[in-house]
Amino acid sequence: MLLLTLAVEQVVNGLFLGAIYLLIALGLSLIFSLGGIVNLAHGAFYAIGAYLTIVLSPALGFGGSLLVAPFLVAVIGLAVERFLFRRFYRADPILSLLLTFGLAMVAEQALRMIFGAPPLPYSIPQALRGQIFVGDFVLSRYRLTILAAVVVAVACVWFLLQRTTFGRVVRAGVQNPDMVAALGISLKPYMATVVGLSVGLAALAGVMLAPISGVHPAMGAEVLTGAFVVVVIGGLGSFWGVVLAALIVGVVRGLMVLVYPGFAEAAIYALMAVILLVRPRGLLGERILRFE
Repeated sequence: MLLLTLAVEQVVNGLFLGAIYLLIALGLSLIFSLGGIVNLAHGAFYAIGAYLTIVLSPALGFGGSLLVAPFLVAVIGLAVERFLFRRFYRADPILSLLLTFGLAMVAEQALRMIFGAPPLPYSIPQALRGQIFVGDFVLSRYRLTILAAVVVAVACVWFLLQRTTFGRVVRAGVQNPDMVAALGISLKPYMATVVGLSVGLAALAGVMLAPISGVHPAMGAEVLTGAFVVVVIGGLGSFWGVVLAALIVGVVRGLMVLVYPGFAEAAIYALMAVILLVRPRGLLGERILRFE
């Protein structure tokens, strides 16, 4: 019974990390699918969201920061899309890779110059501290609250992409951008909105993880690799593939912490390798004309 209790607790902890990966991976998948840009700067937006939490919390509290920080980062994302990304949609993906890598380095050093290199502590809000007891299981109130918030955020993104005119155009642009252009629809405003939404989700993840991991300039680079693993496992262009991959990665990592902690991080990369051997496009990857 003790082993089962520990396993459930580790699965919940793993799902929490998987939920953070999911928010970042959804944005990565959308930007790459629609614009063909491998956004290595995505982790920087995640870090900016965390730092904005520290700046805004004295005035707005954690709840206010949870709403305002992602919005401010989305505005930054719109500016980046307008003046940088837009020049590389039709270019060789290697160029956008170099661009976003440089942007990530600039953002990290800027955060280091403004806030300093040492990690900045940020405490879990008083209202969300403590545990919830479900029978013999002890679960973190904060982690469960954040899991619920991620479910709401992902549901809103799904509704936007699947049940609105905006979403229909975005999905058509992912599959066949030339056909969309032939119909007289410009994808530029849609791409700008997608970038703003994507980096806003990354910032939301940064706000949520700030009380758990601490806030430091390199935190974006640390989480980005795991998010890329989720995108690759789930499959390019697949909303539910990314969701499923995030759940699997979270559960696998959580259980490995219990079984063999030293292999927990490596386990998700081994999982990715196995899945790609069986399904080169990922679990639910779609055919993207632009990349085949």
